[in-house]
Amino acid sequence: MNPFRSSICFALRYCVLFTAAVSGLAVAHAESLKIAYSDWPGWVAWEIAIQKNWFKEAGVDVQFMWYDYAPSMDAYSTGKADAVCMTNGDALVTGSSGKPSVGILVNDFSSGNDMIVAKPGIDAVKQLAGKKVGVEIGLVDHLLLERALSVSGLSDSDVKLVNTPTNETPQVLAAGAVDAIAAWQPNSGQALKTVQGSKPIFTSAEAPGLIYDLLYVSRESLEKNRADWAKVVGVWYRIVAYLDDPGNLDEALKILAARDNVKPEEYEPFFKGTHILSLKEALHHWQKGDSLDSLFGSTKNVDDFNVNNGVYKQHVDFRGYLDPSLTEEYAKSAGAKTANN
Repeated sequence: MNPFRSSICFALRYCVLFTAAVSGLAVAHAESLKIAYSDWPGWVAWEIAIQKNWFKEAGVDVQFMWYDYAPSMDAYSTGKADAVCMTNGDALVTGSSGKPSVGILVNDFSSGNDMIVAKPGIDAVKQLAGKKVGVEIGLVDHLLLERALSVSGLSDSDVKLVNTPTNETPQVLAAGAVDAIAAWQPNSGQALKTVQGSKPIFTSAEAPGLIYDLLYVSRESLEKNRADWAKVVGVWYRIVAYLDDPGNLDEALKILAARDNVKPEEYEPFFKGTHILSLKEALHHWQKGDSLDSLFGSTKNVDDFNVNNGVYKQHVDFRGYLDPSLTEEYAKSAGAKTANN
């Protein structure tokens, strides 16, 4: 419309333009936070808040985008997502390739769902010497494999690594192309189901704190939308409280199983291998330290792994990838609310 066409319509045009401008500002303000997530129990748990509209109740617009794990990291790296659910080690890898992030929320640590699954006849890690192991080289379960080999007096050079996308590990084990695989649930469970007589010979339950799972946010989005990300943290701890109530278990399993297209009874064992952290536990693991009990110590460990295995050449500033402040602020807020009630 030509704004000089008719002086009679000026007032109407002014109102329309003003309304459009205000509406545009509202849209810009309400732009969704885009989170890429994938098939891991501690991340599928977000589905509870999605289905129950808890983000809307918290006053934050969030769009969750479902991917396989590696593509979820690609989506983040290419700017399709503002945040991504990753392990503390893989966050360093995406950062080293050009897209650093900040872990603002620790969901869980793996406590059995990551496994070394061997074919029948192999009952211990030591028996892997000279054998083929299917693993996605440089990703989280390569780290688990290295730990398993180390505690058994072996190293990567004592086995034959076969680089295999994690979601294909059950198939290569079933085909006999490898003697064992390193994978996380549900892939590890699928391998156990598919290959009769196969068994886990080492799991993340034997290395608690080796693998932490977090929500990582782009540094730009965190700076721009810190108040909204704080609300996301608050919603997460509403999920934690919900899961902590045994009376909610059946409903929770239905929600999570539906996301995975499996039966609730099939999904239930996955929880046993995923230690979802309470707020108190999260604050403990956020404390700085050198052991796997600390997110900082664990992340230093995986930084060493990445350099030693040529995932990237130089050590990164792993401390810059971890920010406990939003969790700490939420804890103070929650404590104040409790004291006032």
